[in-house]
Amino acid sequence: MNFEGLDPGLAEYAPAMHSALDPVLDAHLNPSLLQNVELDPEGVALEALPVQESVHIMEGVYSELHSVVAEVGVPVSVSHFDLHEEMLWVGSHGGHATSFFGPTLERYSSFQVNGSDDIRQIQSLENGILFLTKNNLKYMARGGLIIFDYLLDESEDMHSLLLTDSSTLLIGGLQNHILEIDLNTVQETQKYAVETPGVTIMRQTNRFFFCGHTSGKVSLRDLRTFKVEHEFDAFSGSLSDFDVHGNLLATCGFSSRLTGLACDRFLKVYDLRMMRAITPLQVHVDPAFLRFIPTYTSRLAIISQSGQCQFCEPTGLANPADIFHVNPVGPLLMTFDVSASKQALAFGDSEGCVHLWTDSPEPSFNPYSRETEFALPCLVDSLPPLDWSQDLLPLSLIPVPLTADTLLSDWPAANSAPAPRRAPPVDAEILRTMKKVGFIGYAPNPRTRLRNQIPYRLKESDSEFDNFSQVTESPIGREEEPHLHMVSKKYRKVTIKYSKLGLEDFDFKHYNKTLFAGLEPHIPNAYCNCMIQVLYFLEPVRCLIQNHLCQKEFCLACELGFLFHMLDLSRGDPCQGSNFLRAFRTIPEASALGLILADSDEASGKGNLARLIQRWNRFILTQLHQDLQELEVPQAYRGAGGSSFCSSGDSVIGQLFSCEMENCSLCRCGSETVRASSTLLFTLSYPEDKTGKNCDFAQVLKRSICLEQNTQAWCDNCEKYQPTIQTRNIRHLPDILVINCEVNSLKEADFWRMQAEVAFKMAIKKHSGEISKNKEFALADWKELGSPEGMLMCPSIEELKNVWLPFSIQMKMTKNKGLDVCNWTDGAEMQWGPARAEEEHGVYVYDLMATVVHILDSRTGGSLVAHIKVGETYHQRKEVSEGVTHQQWYLFNDFLIEPIDKHEAVQFDMNWKVPAILYYIKRNLNSKYNLNIKNPIEANVLLAEASLARKQRKTHTTFIPLMLNEMPQVGDLVGLDAEFVTLNEEEAELRSDGTKSTIKPSQMSVARITCVRGQGPNEGIPFIDDYISTQEQVVDYLTQYSGIKPGDLDAKISSKHLTTLKSTYLKLRFLIDIGVKFVGHGLQKDFRVINLMVPKDQVLDTVYLFHMPRKRMISLRFLAWYFLDLKIQGETHDSIEDARTALQLYRKYLELSKNGTEPESFHKVLKGLYEKGRKMDWKVPEPEGQTSPKSAAVFSSVLAL
Repeated sequence: MNFEGLDPGLAEYAPAMHSALDPVLDAHLNPSLLQNVELDPEGVALEALPVQESVHIMEGVYSELHSVVAEVGVPVSVSHFDLHEEMLWVGSHGGHATSFFGPTLERYSSFQVNGSDDIRQIQSLENGILFLTKNNLKYMARGGLIIFDYLLDESEDMHSLLLTDSSTLLIGGLQNHILEIDLNTVQETQKYAVETPGVTIMRQTNRFFFCGHTSGKVSLRDLRTFKVEHEFDAFSGSLSDFDVHGNLLATCGFSSRLTGLACDRFLKVYDLRMMRAITPLQVHVDPAFLRFIPTYTSRLAIISQSGQCQFCEPTGLANPADIFHVNPVGPLLMTFDVSASKQALAFGDSEGCVHLWTDSPEPSFNPYSRETEFALPCLVDSLPPLDWSQDLLPLSLIPVPLTADTLLSDWPAANSAPAPRRAPPVDAEILRTMKKVGFIGYAPNPRTRLRNQIPYRLKESDSEFDNFSQVTESPIGREEEPHLHMVSKKYRKVTIKYSKLGLEDFDFKHYNKTLFAGLEPHIPNAYCNCMIQVLYFLEPVRCLIQNHLCQKEFCLACELGFLFHMLDLSRGDPCQGSNFLRAFRTIPEASALGLILADSDEASGKGNLARLIQRWNRFILTQLHQDLQELEVPQAYRGAGGSSFCSSGDSVIGQLFSCEMENCSLCRCGSETVRASSTLLFTLSYPEDKTGKNCDFAQVLKRSICLEQNTQAWCDNCEKYQPTIQTRNIRHLPDILVINCEVNSLKEADFWRMQAEVAFKMAIKKHSGEISKNKEFALADWKELGSPEGMLMCPSIEELKNVWLPFSIQMKMTKNKGLDVCNWTDGAEMQWGPARAEEEHGVYVYDLMATVVHILDSRTGGSLVAHIKVGETYHQRKEVSEGVTHQQWYLFNDFLIEPIDKHEAVQFDMNWKVPAILYYIKRNLNSKYNLNIKNPIEANVLLAEASLARKQRKTHTTFIPLMLNEMPQVGDLVGLDAEFVTLNEEEAELRSDGTKSTIKPSQMSVARITCVRGQGPNEGIPFIDDYISTQEQVVDYLTQYSGIKPGDLDAKISSKHLTTLKSTYLKLRFLIDIGVKFVGHGLQKDFRVINLMVPKDQVLDTVYLFHMPRKRMISLRFLAWYFLDLKIQGETHDSIEDARTALQLYRKYLELSKNGTEPESFHKVLKGLYEKGRKMDWKVPEPEGQTSPKSAAVFSSVLAL
């Protein structure tokens, strides 16, 4: 603050004046202010001063709460409310700092900051307080210890400081520059030039730095460059104070008059949106200080030096009734500050007194203050009592004198024996997986305990726990049967072990020895992998989804069809649903239903996976139903015309899954309301009684489908809500019956467990009765029944345990709209042929096709797996042999696929394996539908299309689309390269041996895809160069390696040819389906991130063409320099340049190997390549005059075209 502009007399204060002050104090001074203050020996006794009466504080109205003397007779120069603790800091003209604690203003600390200069500004930080004097910046602890002392040039005259962030500080004053100080290194990092006479007040918002000058101007400066963006000439004389809040800037100051400077009673207010002045605010006091106090409204507090204070709205009229008076001990108020909570105001006067005004009796200075540390009292004279009954009481608390005598606790060795604490047993999982090298064993960390910590059990307590809501603790580490583990190994959560090469050396074949494709689990929200597999192995769903194609950018049906196509092409290699899950995350309904999991929740298993996958099941069926109902699309994007899938009234998802129902509502008045509806799935409703009687699954299913319940509903006849009986009748049964099990609590789990036990006892009784009706049969001999030597081929005892679910059910529609459901057995099937039963009697038989189960495992947070019965057509496609007629049950656990016995699909041990979703399909379902797949992607996807970017111009075009006569044919070469950006950083941990282990790889997204012509007159000219628009947040554009800059993927400001990922994906899919051969460098990673499955015979990768076994891979930059004498990838990568270079390298490979006919001569070339690379450390020499494919003649032809 510019004191010389306020009152010329204030600039004359000097330390020499303080000793000459009259010791007789003001009669209004409260004697309580002088607590703990030493007066001069000639001072006045406290008894001679009048005592002020207590003041009642009215809520919401500012009133004086306390006053206290900081330093007698020395003017207060600055006050500041601590931003971290409940403290008020005061600085004086004599360079002394004092702090007061709480609203009672109890003195906390007091120390000298500077011996001669006044303290001009105070700023609180987390670990201390910053004090600014004329040419000194001092950082001190709240107790007074110096943290650092930064001396400025003696010619400096600093007045203000501004903390821009936690470690950067701006200091300004009456000179033509502002200093930037780094608080970590305590060094000057920048010096910004400002106009003379300098800056005395600084404020900051999220848009500008605001600098107040003594000339009466306020300048608005850029946050990054500190350049002046706007300037307001507020007052002709000098600026006194200003403040900023929201879009308003309010200033007060002095205007020039004939007699000199006069305090201007008009506040200048500016609108920061329009950058112009609005109507000045006339006030009734002489403003010296002002602050916004935004509690209920944007109030302004205007303070005069004489102690008058007025509140008013910055855009309203000032009311004289809003003025109150601060009673300073001295003649003038010198400083004013507002607490962060806006509940307290602090005033400092010219006689060293501080006045605290609050709007409540017990105010707080900050919304969330930390606890203040006080000095501990001495405990020498008063020792705490010791309780001898405590075994763990440390006897060192007793102070004892030093003595040379033997202590009582110093027992001789004969009377004492060491009793070491027995170490706990080694984890059984560690012993099971340990590999020994010599006498040292190595095993992976099972992560059942914290790192480097072993718990010791003082007492063995058998704590009871809910074995359903909480997974039974793994037996690893137990003393009882440590060799057992509840969760079978193949059901445990599988993770990918990443190495330096990423996934290239991970053995997926160890987990999947079939030809079916698993799904990778490291992508966000990949918990639905098991349900994707279930939908894929439904033959009608697989075909209709692949026939669908629309123009909507984020269509789950389209993305699911692309993923199914990849699963079709794969021969055992895992796929990933990254594009499908990317579209899934953009659906608003998915987020509203809570289906989008955070990475931390998914990794720790915090979400209830059983409920989550059941909600996902309902959501995906509804979403696919809606997507397939939208038929108003161009003909080029439609599915196979004329197939039985196409229906004008309903989607095929509706035909397959929809069940038509009648909902009847019967009021007690006799009024009945009937309305028709449909559902895509059913939820099991369990009986209320908990008796141990046998209850077939068919009975529970019938009760759930034909649901009857009592509820309150509106009756039109009674014209009010009445108790009604709601019943549901079935009109038409679906072809695929989907059931959500809703086993979400211990009650439902106990019901499944109880019914499985009853079914187990009945099965044993039935089979033993068949073998020998007059002979009691021991369970221990049951295993002999399943052996060829036994009397009959019966299921083993293990196959009958935990089984309640039938493999088949029979459903029949009755004439009175009723429904009969019963379990279907093999014996019944022999009596009734399925086709005859359906045709003649309206009986439908449903076979179990899939079960999705929730695996409870406390070590990994649980997981979801699926048991799926894979049909004949899938085996025929994968085995490529005729006559394959078998069906087989498989376990799908992400990328682990394993054939299982059919009984395993219906066995549910409720301690760790809980059913979530069931799929039953109608017998001979496939014969009712046309299962032909017609590729819906046509050649016109390669033709010219409009860019999403608004600023894209033809002059910026970097490619020429294909003409109709240039459409690629089978075997044509296409150069391909892609660039990527990072969406999520890699998560890794550092092992104890110093090596890094990747826990979760970085999530990449394709940002640019380029395809160049590989033959013809326009060889080397791009026909695709698409930048991919993304709606997800990019954490790293990888500009050095990708050439992608911020803004290139933004449709509002990009000048590139911007398209959607789906549009470019269709182009690549068409090229793959037509049979072209892609030439590129490192195409395996490119196709993986783009989420494409390309047959190996269609990929020509220069990484492997110029590679020797067991040697390192060579970069494209080095190969281009060595073979083509081209120096590419100078500053950044360019995909056009890389794709064209890869094509030239492939031509060079054909030349050197004589089209692959002379491998020995080419092997010599590779040996020379590796020898040259080792000599040069695989680095390309710096170019003198850089040449690249861009400067080649082929690129000039692009410009000419």
